[in-house]
Amino acid sequence: MTTPTTGVPDGVAHPSRIRTYTPRYRLSSLTKERLVTLLPDAEVPALPVDRAAAFGRMAPLVVEIGSGHGAAAIGYAAAHPEHDVLAAEVHLPGVVRMLAAAQARDVTNLRVWAGDALALLERGFEPGTLAAIHLLFPDPWPKPKHAKRRFVQQRNLTMLHTLLAPGGRLLIATDHPVYRAWVRAQLAQFPGFAVAEVPRPEWKDLDGFEGKALAAGRPSTYFSCVKPRS
Repeated sequence: MTTPTTGVPDGVAHPSRIRTYTPRYRLSSLTKERLVTLLPDAEVPALPVDRAAAFGRMAPLVVEIGSGHGAAAIGYAAAHPEHDVLAAEVHLPGVVRMLAAAQARDVTNLRVWAGDALALLERGFEPGTLAAIHLLFPDPWPKPKHAKRRFVQQRNLTMLHTLLAPGGRLLIATDHPVYRAWVRAQLAQFPGFAVAEVPRPEWKDLDGFEGKALAAGRPSTYFSCVKPRS
């Protein structure tokens, strides 16, 4: 459900939780049309996620946290038709833009959670059931006083580690030097992952934040965080 005047999903932040995003937008006529024509068939309506109902099968599931307008989620889904992708995004114009682009590319293994990703992660899945989790170019909240709003925190790393299946991977990407240093420090404190800095995956293009950052002289860093199998 969404608030009609703003398009912001109802209940996007738990009252005891610090929000890690700023959902500000208005709904254009095109977005309103797409909300009617595209969202109902692609949206996961309730938690916990009924994977068989949402995707029509039980395949390895990848969750993307904060998918923006969806280029990365579509790229992964198109390159991995044997996997299912669930993109969590509160920005409704981005959600329906992603769905329109997925439809144009005939990508059928992509669904959306149009709300708070933390709500999805906290209530959506059984432990040890996700093949991968992608956190690509989250808001860096670069000011020290805003550090508590950064998504990569010990409590969230613990939650993501619990949700991943053995051998599953958390993939984090950022172009911001402050956030890069923060992620390195947080991962160094967390013992549950085998961490490596890796090249940009072949399925990830330079669309969006990454391309703009590269043009501005800020290369991106990808952290591959694998949960051991034993």
